Amino acid sequence: RRSGQYTMNHDHSKKTPDGASFDRSGSQDSLDELSMDDYWKELENIHETRGNNHEDQVAIVVKEPDEGELEEEWLKEAGLSNLFGESSGDSQENVVFLSTLTRTQKAAVEKRVETVTQTMRKKNKQHQIPDVRDIFRLQNDSKGKVCDGNEPSTAKTSENKNETQDETKDPKFSLGTDDKKSPLEDMPFPDTDINLEISFAEQAANLKDSSVGKMCKGGGGDTLLPNFRLPKDKTGTTKIGDLAPQDMKKVCSLALIELTALYEILGTEFKQQKAVKIKTKDSGLFGVPLSILLEQDQKKVPGTKIPLIFQKLIAQIEEATLETEGLLRIPGVATRIKSLCQELEAKFYEGTFNWENVKQHDAASLLKLFIRELPQPLLTVEYLKAFQDVQNLPTKKQQLQALNLLVLLLPEANRDTLKVLLEFLQRVIDHRDKNKMTLKNVAMVMAPNLFTFHGLSSKTIEQSEFVMAAGTANVMRFMIQYQKLLWTIPKFIVNQVRKQNTESQKKEKKDKAMKKLLKKMAYDREKHEKQEKTPNDADVPQGVIRVQAPHLSKVSMAIQLTEELKASDIVARFLSQKSGNVQTLKKEDVFLYEIGGNIGERCLDDDTYMKDLYQLNPNAEWVIKSKQS
Repeated sequence: RRSGQYTMNHDHSKKTPDGASFDRSGSQDSLDELSMDDYWKELENIHETRGNNHEDQVAIVVKEPDEGELEEEWLKEAGLSNLFGESSGDSQENVVFLSTLTRTQKAAVEKRVETVTQTMRKKNKQHQIPDVRDIFRLQNDSKGKVCDGNEPSTAKTSENKNETQDETKDPKFSLGTDDKKSPLEDMPFPDTDINLEISFAEQAANLKDSSVGKMCKGGGGDTLLPNFRLPKDKTGTTKIGDLAPQDMKKVCSLALIELTALYEILGTEFKQQKAVKIKTKDSGLFGVPLSILLEQDQKKVPGTKIPLIFQKLIAQIEEATLETEGLLRIPGVATRIKSLCQELEAKFYEGTFNWENVKQHDAASLLKLFIRELPQPLLTVEYLKAFQDVQNLPTKKQQLQALNLLVLLLPEANRDTLKVLLEFLQRVIDHRDKNKMTLKNVAMVMAPNLFTFHGLSSKTIEQSEFVMAAGTANVMRFMIQYQKLLWTIPKFIVNQVRKQNTESQKKEKKDKAMKKLLKKMAYDREKHEKQEKTPNDADVPQGVIRVQAPHLSKVSMAIQLTEELKASDIVARFLSQKSGNVQTLKKEDVFLYEIGGNIGERCLDDDTYMKDLYQLNPNAEWVIKSKQS
């Protein structure tokens, strides 16, 4: 598999695609050398532009972690740091969290706790070290058998069925080898449907155990990409940005555990890289961390989530026309790019930069330069290798599932910027008849800009250059082609969050989170407490919900639930009212929210069937508001 070392050093600028220095013996059959030309040319352009541009740039050293260090870091990110160390006795919260995990997720957690435990024993740490078996025994003793969101259609994975087995004898979980009928057999999904109701790792484990598992390698081949789609979910599709921050944090912890479990089931090692902190610029445009850029930009444009220079460069490219042949592929002149770069640094924020001097190909080169010069890659040091490793997963569907989880794991600023980039690339591809930039061409040109990160030491890459190139170009294609699917939060993860919230509420009689949320929504607290005391809401008949819009109208509406009633119908009914400041609102700015009960806050998509959702979360409040309020 490893036919040569890929290094990200600057000497590559001397090598040409035809040079013997590229070992192509490991190339994928479907990506011949000719089709890779755009990739190699782009690499050459990158090195030419880089030239002497940043001799003072410090490489980020990816730290070789000590034994157990990665696992400890992983448990912290998964929100399970108190499974070890001095606070390991405080396991109440963990019991709730662990009770919501699937078999494969538990196995992933267990494996890491085991490693950390052994490391701590070796280091002879003084504090109490829990036995892995005790952690999971604790969890099994607690009443953890809550159906995922009380909804039978989630086809509960076998972890619930197996909870009675005696796990104390052997702390290793059986990964799907039980003889019971797997949920996938009960629920046949067409090949192109992405099943978001069952854990991806559980699906992979079930596939592995069944004859279907003998599927052909999906690799990244250059055949047409399947037309994957999400089957309609009556309780509404949840997108990134729809949930409250406290629930989104839980989503990220679960996504990390799920991704690790998926990679392990499929025989790919999942290791986060750890960057050593380096000194970076704390002002300017190019080579500045995204977080600092956004801080700068928010002083100028409050609430902006995408760096202003990034937005402006895309607008500049689109202003000309997206029909220009070779757009993104043909580079601007390296010396001119360098001087434009310096001029932008000096004049962009003052508003004195003359954009008329910037040709379209220059703007495209500057956009790519911006991405490459980020002190940490857009896909982050932690997950860059995991993004690259997507190409090693057996089927295209599994590659898509892994990308979905990786997008969830990105920091918000990186994810928002990536989204704007992918949407722009799709608009370029939409004009392929004129600009000759197909999905494949755009992916070839953009992959080196996102994946060959100048700051990473070459030790992190273990593949020949050609396999690396073909693989990352395919991952790039996937991200562009399926971007709409990648920003969806899988239903099984939302259900696990609901289950965690339900369990936590049982343990905390007072719903502190709800009170904070109500404060944040600027409710009149006293009024709300009075409402709680009056039997008003209790008087609402069965099958009727009360919808409020505290920011927009004093009137609340009682709405009868029917089989066909959707969220969009409630919003439309509300907008047809004449009270308050309703008339000034546009339909696209107003949403119905599900608040409280077993979720912090969730913005509902128009096609959410309200009766189905009400059954999933009968204790929720229903509030209409705009996304900003």
